[in-house]
Amino acid sequence: MNQRATYEELQPAAAAVPTRRRILVWDLPTRVFHWSLVLAVTVAIVSGEIGGDWMEVHGKAGLAILGLVAFRLAWGFAGSTHARFLNFLPTASSLRAYLRGRWKGQGHNPLGALSVFALLGLLAVQATTGLFGNDEISFTGPLFALVEEGLANRLTGLHKQLAYVLLAVMALHIVAILVYLFLKKDNLVKPMVTGWKEVRTGTSAAKGSWTALLLSVAFAAAVVACADGAVRW
Repeated sequence: MNQRATYEELQPAAAAVPTRRRILVWDLPTRVFHWSLVLAVTVAIVSGEIGGDWMEVHGKAGLAILGLVAFRLAWGFAGSTHARFLNFLPTASSLRAYLRGRWKGQGHNPLGALSVFALLGLLAVQATTGLFGNDEISFTGPLFALVEEGLANRLTGLHKQLAYVLLAVMALHIVAILVYLFLKKDNLVKPMVTGWKEVRTGTSAAKGSWTALLLSVAFAAAVVACADGAVRW
């Protein structure tokens, strides 16, 4: 009797556990942006370390990074649900809830959101300073001629120093992904590849419109054109 009662008592509890289901977390434009940025940053780092003739490649990679960051900024206001900045902007209350294990949501968690904003900010500054930089040999950024040589040299120095900060932030980003994968058993990479994630609660992200996508791409293209010196004010 006791064994039967115990079994029967467990049935409602077992039935109450919500089943897992797939929801769309990251839309295609966000995923294309993410992996394109990974590629562009990798090329920029490798070509910058090699130097010499590879500085031209380094410059092109920097322009690509600037364009991608510009696209993400626009898509952060007009994109899908979880891509919009207002939907994952970290606040003091959300950070406290996350640290206490009470945060519930999809997309970037509050700490992940801080990482995203830090990376976007650093990449924007890094790419912009590179536009006015030089390698003191033969390569100059596309906007080098617009500033005095002394300022260009200072911006070049800042560009080199920020590279170490950027590498440190990227390393922390990768460590956080590994911690989630091995300790929390939460694969953050797979949803950024497929767009889908298995959850117990939550709804799929509402996709951004084609108009918003075209405007975001146009904004990114305009930024790159200005940065490359194709547009003179």
